[in-house]
Amino acid sequence: MPWMTAREKTMVGTPKVNSEAIFQTVLMNYLTSQARTVEASVNRSLGALLDRNDRLASEVFLTEPRINEMEIVIDEHAIRMLGQGDLLDSDIRLIVATLKINNDLERMGDLAVNLAERAIALAGMGDVQTPAELAPMTAAVRAMVSKCLGALIYQNVDLATQVLESDDAVDQYRDRVFDALLAGIAEDSTQAAPNLQFVLASRHLERIADHTTNIAEDILYWVRGLEVRHGRGKQMDTRSEAAAVADA
Repeated sequence: MPWMTAREKTMVGTPKVNSEAIFQTVLMNYLTSQARTVEASVNRSLGALLDRNDRLASEVFLTEPRINEMEIVIDEHAIRMLGQGDLLDSDIRLIVATLKINNDLERMGDLAVNLAERAIALAGMGDVQTPAELAPMTAAVRAMVSKCLGALIYQNVDLATQVLESDDAVDQYRDRVFDALLAGIAEDSTQAAPNLQFVLASRHLERIADHTTNIAEDILYWVRGLEVRHGRGKQMDTRSEAAAVADA
């Protein structure tokens, strides 16, 4: 099995020796490795976009096959864990969250490739003006990816919550970038080609932020058993407040 150490292979092959804990450790090692690889790929694509650096962008393409292969390995290992039977609720939450997080990480890797393509296209257009809001938008997305990875590695609910709270800011940046670029095209049609690339890039950035939000939600489900998708977290808070008022 790729990326499994000799010790892990020996432990997994030993029957009934704390197999659930061993499988969990291996699964988390795989998922952490995948997350770090995706973060590095996203960061390269962000740098390539801002600097219009085609050399840096090309490095993103080299990483994609590894991310795709790791996605398959993680899915297969999670399914093998399900086959162990007699799992605790926490084990099942870990497996379900892992399968979903793994998918989001792979999609983030794809979006990093999309950003690299935008960077290469822009590099071939000579001296073009970068939207003012693009740098702070990429900084916000980079921070979300970093916090998302920290929340995953350390099972940190606070970091996961911070990721959820940052999503609206990225959406606002996207709207401002869109408005500025469309206005620029209306004023000068010669800017249509580069501005379209920046519009697509801002959309890719927004989608990366969305995937980090998905991962943060899955971490909260895994660690705390909380279902916060589709505003359910807010509903739960409202019910808790109402219960507190009633008890008072």
